[in-house]
Amino acid sequence: MNTTDAKRVLETALICAQQPLPLREMGVLFNGALTADTLKLLLEDLQNDWSGRGVELVHVATGWRFQSRPQMREFLDRLHPEKPPRYTRATLETLAIIAYRQPVTRGDMEDIRGVTINSMILKQLEDRGWVEVIGHRETVGRPGLYATTRQFLDDLGLESLDQLPVMDTTAAQASMLDQIEFGMSAAVAGDEAAPAPAGLPDAPGTGLLVAELSDATDAGHSPDAPLTSLTATDPNA
Repeated sequence: MNTTDAKRVLETALICAQQPLPLREMGVLFNGALTADTLKLLLEDLQNDWSGRGVELVHVATGWRFQSRPQMREFLDRLHPEKPPRYTRATLETLAIIAYRQPVTRGDMEDIRGVTINSMILKQLEDRGWVEVIGHRETVGRPGLYATTRQFLDDLGLESLDQLPVMDTTAAQASMLDQIEFGMSAAVAGDEAAPAPAGLPDAPGTGLLVAELSDATDAGHSPDAPLTSLTATDPNA
């Protein structure tokens, strides 16, 4: 099989796939005749082939997939005019703590936030497939250790946690919630980034930019899926 035919097979499989395709599954398409390195070269060629289109080929945590470009969101949203899901500031803060401090217990999260965390928040994040219990801390009560999932990375269009927006300073890492304004898809038409949580001091020039994570979330949707929004709605929740 020549390169053109191999690319056509890969392209077809990726477009028809319901989930990201890992390299091992792509290898099955060719009965193992193509090495992983060869497949990667073909995928890079496909990325270039689609570079000027409204859909792009990206590598996420669980494999490769085609998805709409963020610039297309304005138009695709017209197909799905219903209001997208909204998440409270408390939920976003909890997700941020898990993403940047994992693995963490519920007690760790409460120490960082300074308030008790409603168990429904963690259940909501677990039901969404973004966090899971990966073990237990060997201490009194053996509390569960929470971490983010590969689905979380897929939904943000990321390959690994290393691609999350980074804190600007060591001080910011030491007091994350003092620096963070965590939002996903806050750039939805008519929406604005939610204000910083009450009681948390401002830290100009440091922290995460909502826009960075918004772009990442926009990239995490397949071309035919409804685009959703994750924005804070209740800073006191």
